[in-house]
Amino acid sequence: MTRLSTALLAALVAPISWAQQDFSQVQIQTTEISDGLYMMVGAGGNLALSVGEDGAFLVDDQYAPLSDKIMAAISEVTDDDVEFLVNTHWHGDHTGGNEAFGNAGAVIVAHDNTRVRMTTEQFFEIFSMSIPPAAAAAVPIVTFDDEMTFHWNGETIRAFHVGTAHTDGDLILHFENADVFHMGDTYFNGMYPFIDVGSNGDINGIIAAGYRVLAMAGPNAQIIPGHGPLATPDDLRDWLQILRITRESMRDLIDEGLSEDEVVAARPTAEFDESHGGGFMNPENYNRLLYQSLTR
Repeated sequence: MTRLSTALLAALVAPISWAQQDFSQVQIQTTEISDGLYMMVGAGGNLALSVGEDGAFLVDDQYAPLSDKIMAAISEVTDDDVEFLVNTHWHGDHTGGNEAFGNAGAVIVAHDNTRVRMTTEQFFEIFSMSIPPAAAAAVPIVTFDDEMTFHWNGETIRAFHVGTAHTDGDLILHFENADVFHMGDTYFNGMYPFIDVGSNGDINGIIAAGYRVLAMAGPNAQIIPGHGPLATPDDLRDWLQILRITRESMRDLIDEGLSEDEVVAARPTAEFDESHGGGFMNPENYNRLLYQSLTR
């Protein structure tokens, strides 16, 4: 891999980068989107929180330095501690708070591959950085391969694996009664996705995951993306169409025999760069990862 914005990527996946960031001004915003179900936004990935008679159920936990702020925000809507914490994948902006919540008694749940990546050293060629194994308290202690169902707070919460998409350990959660989905980083609302090819990420898997959600979602479903604002099925459908168009444009250039650098120079995503290239993935980074995903 070459020429990717390494500082940008490191901020998402590398615990070592947390010490270099200032989180003092970050505020955790908590919005109730259904009865007892909240979307929480701060820095890093979006969170979902279910509260009720069984206790608190949390999806993802952002960066480690934000754990106290997240716990304080949770305490504003419930007196209960987090009983279950589900990680949608292994990246540090979604699992950074695991150690704090694990030490506080939360049962951490994830896909099998997420635990493997968190318990072994990971090497990122794109920024020549090794990521050490997570602390013992941060590691998921319950894992599964395909899907798991929680009957919690009067909800049926289905967590299911979507194959290789953003990574090889992605989970999507469906709060079935409320018809609310948390898609983790299989959905970057309003921006190009991060295809973590180093973790076996795949553009085809990202697109397939999105259409799987659409097939399950009702007309009034609400979708929490890994990054970006709360979405509707129409928002997701429009985003997937952009991914399909950019994927086919890239395939055409690959079929013509263009190299990665030549593809970037050709700007195959130019039509959407203004609307979707201003987020985490700038157009060059997206084009390089898209190229790599389709040529492995």
